[in-house]
Amino acid sequence: MTAELPPYEFAFPGPLRDQLVAAVLNGTKTSTTGLLQDNEIEGEPLPTVGSRFAVIDSAGRPVAVIELVEVRVARIGDVDLDHARDEGEGYTSVAAWRAGHEDYWHGDDYRGWLGDPTFTIDDDTPAVLERFRLVETL
Repeated sequence: MTAELPPYEFAFPGPLRDQLVAAVLNGTKTSTTGLLQDNEIEGEPLPTVGSRFAVIDSAGRPVAVIELVEVRVARIGDVDLDHARDEGEGYTSVAAWRAGHEDYWHGDDYRGWLGDPTFTIDDDTPAVLERFRLVETL
């Protein structure tokens, strides 16, 4: 079944991905945030509600199936506390969520992938906010 599903990769392989995948598997992570520009750069349309994906771990193995239950585009400055909490990373405020995500998007891995060592986000940066449910653990 997972062979037909598109892969879903949280962050880059390594400790952060391992943490996020573990949170998906234990049910604490039910939302995630990406930048709209990532879809544009990859030439990928926005995902749609009902789409299923195989969650990929740092070793490249499928470990779970998730199904999207909500997809919306919002400004970074409009991310709410429920979404931030549901990311499963222990955020108790939108400010903490923002700081954690700025660390990621302003970090070497993301900027390197982007090819822009000075890239920054601001309140008006469009983001893709996804909510999902764990369908099965593989």
